[in-house]
Amino acid sequence: MTVTVNLHNDEQEKALIEFLEKMQFEYQSDVYEANLTELQKTEILKRDSDYLTGKTTARDWNEIKRDLQSVYR
Repeated sequence: MTVTVNLHNDEQEKALIEFLEKMQFEYQSDVYEANLTELQKTEILKRDSDYLTGKTTARDWNEIKRDLQSVYR
């Protein structure tokens, strides 16, 4: 059986997880938590702002694929 729950805040999430664990239910979350450093967060926000204000443009997909090939060889 699959149950979908739309939580509205952190308190609801905490209560639900506590309940599931107390009842020993097996559960799986589809939420991916990326653990970024403050420096990484700042860099992402800066790049986003630069893009939105026209200071930079989106990269060409072929350029991105070429860069990734050097990583995944």
